[in-house]
Amino acid sequence: MVRYMVNLNWDEPSPLPEAEVKVLLEKVQKGDEEARQRLIESNLKLVRTVVQRFAPWGYDPEDLFQVGCIGLVKAIDNFDASYGVKFSTYAVPMIIGEIRRFLRDDNPIRVSRSLKEKGFMLKRAVEKLTHRLGRGPTLQELAAETGLELEEVATALEAIQPVTSLSDPLYQDEGDPILLSDQIAALEEEADWLNKVMLKQVLEKLPERERKLILLRFFQDKTQTEIARLLGLSQVQISRLEKQILKKMKKLLESNAGAT
Repeated sequence: MVRYMVNLNWDEPSPLPEAEVKVLLEKVQKGDEEARQRLIESNLKLVRTVVQRFAPWGYDPEDLFQVGCIGLVKAIDNFDASYGVKFSTYAVPMIIGEIRRFLRDDNPIRVSRSLKEKGFMLKRAVEKLTHRLGRGPTLQELAAETGLELEEVATALEAIQPVTSLSDPLYQDEGDPILLSDQIAALEEEADWLNKVMLKQVLEKLPERERKLILLRFFQDKTQTEIARLLGLSQVQISRLEKQILKKMKKLLESNAGAT
């Protein structure tokens, strides 16, 4: 692993004003290594914040921090002002994507015994409540059934789920499968998708609830269980909605491509 010699306990510089970030990014594109280093150092707190979200997985924060820094450097090297977003908005998914690749490749994922036990207890509760209610339970119902706090429910359910590869199909109909990499490639690689398909226009065509789900899921990196809690639905319902929305977005993208 490429390691960036940064100590988690070191007092990293504060984030820079957006105007200064823009100037530094322009210099980076011209090969200015000093500007590149300054952007790295000024965004280390951003990496630290992202790393904290992966605490339940049981990995050494220092290792995840170093991996996250790789994602940060990729974001700096590949950012394009034409994306029309703040650098931090672009960088966070890149950092998350790098960490998730590390977790995926470092199987089996190391989840603590207590978290596993809670997860399996919740899986049994899901089956029990689904049978009783005739639908998937909400996080609140699972918490009431198991006696766990809502945060514990969300964390445990997420921890026992396998990490999804970008090559795994999210939806399969009679045609080609819809892959996460096809729809949200910006979260994992160089954000070419954002540049090519004018994402803003596609999102604006979605109803408010669908647009909110996509923004929460792929741009604020909320898990399905977190979104279920926010929207008052079950994780199963969110998963189903997500697939339907991605299918709709695929059609919109194809329609836009045909019009150009």
